[in-house]
Amino acid sequence: MTNQPTPPARQDTPAEYALADFDFTLPPELIAQQPTAERSASRLLDGTGALPADRVFRDLPALLNPGDLLVFNDTRVIKARLFGEKATGGAVEALVERVLPGADEGVYEVWAHLRASKSPKPGSLVRFADAFDAEVLGRAGPEEALFHLRLPAPPLQLLERHGHVPLPPYITHADTPVDEARYQTVWATRPGAVAAPTASLHFDTALLQALAARGVGHTTLTLHVGAGTFQPVRSDTLAEHRMHSEWFEVGAEAALAVARTRAAGHRVVAVGTTVLRALESAAVRSPPGADMQPCSGETDIFITPGFHFRVVDRLVTNFHLPRSTLLMLVSAFTGHQQMHALYRHAVESRYRFFSYGDAMLLDRVDNQKG
Repeated sequence: MTNQPTPPARQDTPAEYALADFDFTLPPELIAQQPTAERSASRLLDGTGALPADRVFRDLPALLNPGDLLVFNDTRVIKARLFGEKATGGAVEALVERVLPGADEGVYEVWAHLRASKSPKPGSLVRFADAFDAEVLGRAGPEEALFHLRLPAPPLQLLERHGHVPLPPYITHADTPVDEARYQTVWATRPGAVAAPTASLHFDTALLQALAARGVGHTTLTLHVGAGTFQPVRSDTLAEHRMHSEWFEVGAEAALAVARTRAAGHRVVAVGTTVLRALESAAVRSPPGADMQPCSGETDIFITPGFHFRVVDRLVTNFHLPRSTLLMLVSAFTGHQQMHALYRHAVESRYRFFSYGDAMLLDRVDNQKG
C-alpha cells in the first residue's frame, strides 16, 4: 500500500444538505440511562456488509483482521460539575470546560459554563460545595459564552474532591459511584475531558486481550472532549455552523503506528468520533501526500459529507443525537443513505442510544462492497 492521499469519501458538498437531512425519530425509552452490566456485553450493529448485522460488542475481534490498528483516546473525564451559590444566595451550577495553564506557577484558573438566575458579575465570588470560593474574572471563550474563574487551589484537585461526574443532559439521574466508574474508559490516563469518548466505554480487559490474541494492534492519542460535543446545530445551512474547539495531541508513537499500518496494507480503526477528528485534524496539517505527522493544538474540524478522509478506514462509534455534528460526521464517513438505513434498523431493533448505549462498526464509504 502506497502513501498516496486517500480519494475523497464522497463527491457531495455540505451545500447539498440541510439540517433536516440529519433528523430521525427516536423513541425516548431507547435513550440509555444506565450502562450494561458488563462493558463488552453491549450490542454492536455491524454496518460493514451489504446488510446490517446484529452482534455483541465482544464479537469485535472476529470483525477485524490481524495487523489492523485500533486507535483509542486516552483522555480522562474530570469531575467537572460543581454546585454552589452566589453571595446573594442564588444557586449556581458550573461545568468546567477547560483548565487553563499556569497551575505549576500557582495560577489556578478555568473556563466554565455557569447556570444561574442572574449571571454573576466580574469581581464577585461564588461559593462551591460549601468548601471554596471562586472569583469571577469575566466572560471568556468563543462568543464569550463561558466564564473565566480563579480558584484558590489546583483545579483538578478541587474538582476531584468536590465535583460531580458531568453526565450528559439526556441522562436524567444524579451521578453515582457507578457513573464514576463506568463513565470512564479502562485506559483513561490524561485528565481534561468533560464528556467521555463513549465508543471506548465498551472495551474491558478481556476484550483487549482477545484483540491482542487476534493480532490487532492499538495505539493512543488524546482529545479532551468538551461540552460543545452536545451543542446543537442552529443553522439550517451547515456551512454557517461554527464548531467548538478542543485540544488534541497525536504523538510520535501514534503517528508511526498509523504509518506502518497503512504501509502494510492494513486498516486504521478509529474508536470513536473524537479519535477520527484528531487523526484527520493531524492529517490536514501534514504535507500533502506525506504520512500523517505528530502534532498538537486546538481543532474545530467540522466533518460533513464531502470531507476528504486521509487516515481512518473504519470507525467504532455509538449512536448520536438527531441533527448533531456527530451524526453529520457519520454520514460523511459511511454515506448518507447508509447512515439513515443503519439508524432505522437500530430503532426498529431497539438498540440503546447515546453515551451509555450500544455501538456500530462502520466502513468508510469508498471501502464498502456491495
